[in-house]
Amino acid sequence: MRNLKLKLISLFFSLFVVASVSFAQIPDEIVVSIQSGNDTGLANFFNENVELVVQTHDDIYSKSQAQQIVAEFFKSNKPKQFSILHQGGPEAARYAVGSLTTNTGTFRVYILLKKKNNNSYIHQLRIEKQG
Repeated sequence: MRNLKLKLISLFFSLFVVASVSFAQIPDEIVVSIQSGNDTGLANFFNENVELVVQTHDDIYSKSQAQQIVAEFFKSNKPKQFSILHQGGPEAARYAVGSLTTNTGTFRVYILLKKKNNNSYIHQLRIEKQG
């Protein structure tokens, strides 16, 4: 009976660890940076080159260029609320879709993170007007 309990506890713990790893989420710092309009905090997660779609910008930009574009966006569109609607993908390439409410309207946000040297970096960021 004791052996069975230990096996069940081990199985439960193993499933919990596997589930935690396979459902890894977008880092909270990214969510908070978008929510607060913090371009510097968000740029900390940018890859060296970022595929960026923000208003009239649609190209691959360097990390510093991408930060300037996002800063410009946040200045023109003050964030009020941001929430993740859906996220998933394997640890090596996670994505999230969110809704950003600003003083000028609502935007759909798509984030693609790729793992490099055990760190996750934003490889693609899309902020598109809804409606």
